[in-house]
Amino acid sequence: MSTLPFYEPVAGDFAAVNQLILDQLHSRVPLVEKIGHYIISAGGKRLRPLVVLLSARACGADSSAQHSLAAIIEFLHTATLLHDDVVDTSDLRRGRSTANALWGNAPSVLVGDFLYSRAFEMMVALGNMQVMQILANATNVIAEGEVLQLSKVRDANTDEATYMEVIRSKTAMLFEAASHSAAVLAGAKADQIEALREFGDALGIAFQLMDDLLDYSGDAAEMGKNVGDDLAEGKPTLPLIYTMRHGTETQAALVREAIQKGGTDDIAPIREAVTASGALDYTARLAEQHTDRAISLLNALPASEYRDALEQLARFAIKRSF
Repeated sequence: MSTLPFYEPVAGDFAAVNQLILDQLHSRVPLVEKIGHYIISAGGKRLRPLVVLLSARACGADSSAQHSLAAIIEFLHTATLLHDDVVDTSDLRRGRSTANALWGNAPSVLVGDFLYSRAFEMMVALGNMQVMQILANATNVIAEGEVLQLSKVRDANTDEATYMEVIRSKTAMLFEAASHSAAVLAGAKADQIEALREFGDALGIAFQLMDDLLDYSGDAAEMGKNVGDDLAEGKPTLPLIYTMRHGTETQAALVREAIQKGGTDDIAPIREAVTASGALDYTARLAEQHTDRAISLLNALPASEYRDALEQLARFAIKRSF
């Protein structure tokens, strides 16, 4: 488990979730377990199950049901990672080779399907129809977001509104589902459920904005992925969109051409352009606004170490370097 302070209040819960994840990876097909264990053990911050545990505890939950929900959220997230890496032809994640790089595309997609179906088996066992509705809707929205993003690859005319729709769907939706379903499972009051639903959305948006900023300002070793991956795939993220709209004619033309052709041949001048145009500063300010919104929503919850940890997590979203 991470040593970051906002994990501490749920350290015991996290240990139980990790064990449950390992238990639920069982399969009669050895390759399923092999790939499943590889991707699950790859490290990562496991922020989404953390959001489940902290949200549930902040609402007074005290049962093993929150452990199942946290494991379900992690399985859904891991399934999307397996599928994303195939779609993006990625060969590096969290500093290690991706599953598709090691075993090929077909096994990676199919193990992703296994994790989705195992998650839904666990939802049925949880026996909460409202939670199941939240998570079923989330998986649909996430899939739509991925397809929308795919349809905009190498499209230099993508605007900020479309970009925000993509990140709200493909990233923020699972954070929202985590906090929302945890509050429902905990039997929280209606205003607390709504506040935590919106908290997850704001946190997820801030997190993805910082991811997209770090793609042009981060360090590859720290991030565990290649700097410029989004540009290589022709993804028009906010730093690029802003530079095309508000940079000089030369900067805009450079970015437009880079998006249209993909690849990272121009990564150095692109990094200079997004910095000089103010795009990284703009992206950081927008992330900070969403973080401030997330923190303000926590006022609906009673004071506790869990609410404090959720606030710390929100602040971490915009201060991190990986």
